[in-house]
Parts: sequence; C-alpha cells; structure tokens
Amino acid sequence: MEATTAKVTLVRYTEHPEQTIAAAARLCYAAETDALFEGDVGQARKLIRRLRAMGHLSPFEHAVFTFYVEGVSRTLTHQLVRHRIASYSQRSQRYVRHDGFDYVIPPQLEGKKVRADGEEVDAVAFYRETMALLAERYGLLNEALGEAGETSNEDARYVLPNACETKIVVTMNARQFLHFFEERLCQRAQWEIRGMADRMLDLLRETCPSVFAGAGPKCLRYGWCPEGKMGCGRFSEMKRKYQF
Repeated sequence: MEATTAKVTLVRYTEHPEQTIAAAARLCYAAETDALFEGDVGQARKLIRRLRAMGHLSPFEHAVFTFYVEGVSRTLTHQLVRHRIASYSQRSQRYVRHDGFDYVIPPQLEGKKVRADGEEVDAVAFYRETMALLAERYGLLNEALGEAGETSNEDARYVLPNACETKIVVTMNARQFLHFFEERLCQRAQWEIRGMADRMLDLLRETCPSVFAGAGPKCLRYGWCPEGKMGCGRFSEMKRKYQF
C-alpha cells in the first residue's frame, strides 16, 4: 500500500480533429462537397475560432478524445461519471482483489492534528493508519467469505474507502470537454478533479489548440461568476490563467 498521485494520458483521439470539425461545419452550407475534407489546418482553425465565438458548437462533437487516468480516488470518479455525455471504463473492485490498495491523501491534511484516544496525533499518519486498518479488515472479510474471487470481493469491498486508488478510461467529444472544463476548473470544484481537468486541458490544447484555447471555468464565458455568494472572488486570476 502507498499514497499515489494522478497520472493523466491522452491515448487516442480523432485523426486531424480540427480539420474534421471544420469539414463538418462547412458541410452545412456546401453546395460542392468533393473537397470537403481537404482544407488545411490554418483554414480549419480560423473557422473553429469563428464557430466558438458564435456559439455554434455541434460540429465540435465530431472530434473525440480518450484519456487513461490512474492514481486517482473513487471520490474523483464518483464526481466524474456525473458528466453524462461520455464513455467510461473503470477497474472493477469486484473482479480485482484490493487487499493492498493504494490511496489518495488529501493535501489539506498536511500539518493538521487529530485527537484520538486522548492525545493529538499527526493527521497524515492517522490517515495512513486508517487505510492500513481498512485493508486488513478487507482481507479478513474476504477470507471469511471464502476468498472466492468476484463472489467474495463484491461483498468485502463494502469496507473499501473513497480514497482507494482507481484507474479509468474516459472518452468525450470536444464539445463535452468544453462543458466539463467549465464545471471542473471552477475553484468550487474539488481539488482532485480540478487537478485532473487542468492536466487534460493542457494535453488537449497541445493536440487541438483552436478548440481549447481560452477554455476554462464558466465565469470566463459569462464574464462574471454565476455562483453568487459562493463564488471564489478570483475572476481576474482565472482570466489570466486560462485566457492568457
């Protein structure tokens, strides 16, 4: 068992994504279609910037991106799968035994103390001890259930924590990723999924810059924070960070 950190890899995406989006957009008003997919990337990027400015985003759905994410917690993936227009494949806690599971430690625990058994102890050490105890209990329950593979794993897993490390393959189209970034790069999103979203955006900007340049939290599109009293008060900082 050990603490882990996120690793985000862009593993597959639509070939020539920007030209594909531009071709789909041009088709809507093209009388001649013989050379529809032959436009160069410069022309495609110019059209994509215009489409984004107008809010005409349906052609963006023709570009699809697949990420492999590991070293993240079940807490993160419980939030991630709320994004409906996507495909997910996650490592199973039923088919895969988790005696010595790795786990994510919330960084906010650093420097904190926990009062336990009448004394103060380091919060991170207490957290690690808790993870080890749960792993031990998981193993004992699995043994009591006959160590029968999936039929014992599926019930022993009830004691596994949300901190448990998991791996997931995530596929979304470009339009959905823009929406995902608006929600999960907001400072009100939890730190772990926000960090994953930041890394995804970096990789997508390298691959498809005209689509994802300027992508970021939804306050950038509105020009103000829609969260009201719950806003972070950092609009200017977010604008500098994501819009360059």
